[in-house]
Amino acid sequence: MNVLKPHLSLNVSNIDASVAFYEKAFGVRATKRRPGYAKFDLESPSLNLTMQEAPRTGVNASHFGVQVASTDDVLEAKRRFEAAELRTFAEEDTACCYAVQDKVWIEDPDGNSWEVFVVKGDAAVMGSQPAMPSKSEAACCAPSCCVPSKQGDAAAR
Repeated sequence: MNVLKPHLSLNVSNIDASVAFYEKAFGVRATKRRPGYAKFDLESPSLNLTMQEAPRTGVNASHFGVQVASTDDVLEAKRRFEAAELRTFAEEDTACCYAVQDKVWIEDPDGNSWEVFVVKGDAAVMGSQPAMPSKSEAACCAPSCCVPSKQGDAAAR
């Protein structure tokens, strides 16, 4: 699998204040800005950091991920997860975080969602409705985005 970099998605209460902070912390401007959303695609440290405005719930991390180079890499990760008997949820050509992506999701025992994803292009919208319901209204990139539920999805296996 061709891993490009780790991905961290933060829920923030004020996108403008958070962008100003991270621009100072990293010494670079945000790579992408949209209403309620920002992305830092950093070379050093190698990190894909996104943030979206979300109500404060005591949970600051939205989800975690690993960005890979191709859809084949996503499929390889899905096969590996399934061989290890992990429940998966796959998406193809989904709009998430203002990008078109292919991805596969897994969830750890504490409910932390992880995605392996490839960015295929830009999207005009934050997210699209997933095939299965999200685990919470505040999950992932937006309420309508793409986090698997604890029940899993037999069709996605």
